[in-house]
Amino acid sequence: MTTSGGGDNGRLRAMAAVQAIFERYRILESMRPDGHVDYDAHVMQNVRLLDAGPEGCVLYEFEIGPRYSNLNGPWHRDENSFLGGVTRHLSISYLRAVPIPSTVRISAHVVQHGRTMALIRGEMTSADGRVAYAACEHHKVNVPTRPEYLAAKAEGVEGHDGGEKVKGSEKVEDVARGKAEEKVMGKL
Repeated sequence: MTTSGGGDNGRLRAMAAVQAIFERYRILESMRPDGHVDYDAHVMQNVRLLDAGPEGCVLYEFEIGPRYSNLNGPWHRDENSFLGGVTRHLSISYLRAVPIPSTVRISAHVVQHGRTMALIRGEMTSADGRVAYAACEHHKVNVPTRPEYLAAKAEGVEGHDGGEKVKGSEKVEDVARGKAEEKVMGKL
């Protein structure tokens, strides 16, 4: 994946921003009742960020194992639609069943975004990029964050959003982004 608009600094900032989404997910996940497992929990815990760009591109890698198979064996369900947010319209073209087990690459690109809506296109391929398994177009709509999610707190965090102050005058997003930047910088 090649990125433009900011060079390595833009790429690192984009990767840190994407990693911050995963940090936020972990914060919210820790607030769930005991025994509660979301459908996307395994994906969010096991997807690996490979690259991201300031122009709205992201590339992940993910292991498709038996938990994603059906009685016939191959994977061809809609878990590849985990692009986040509220769906207004989702169109997925399943091109080929994914053999089990397999490592796949998932790429997504923001085509257009506005104040309340966005269009994202994605593709799932084999790890080497030679086989296309699925392509999707995802129309998203922005909705207000639920109040209980606004109350999410990370270690050392006193509050977030709406300008509330936290330890060191940072917002939760800044704390998550800082942790993400540390992870990204450690990988390069």
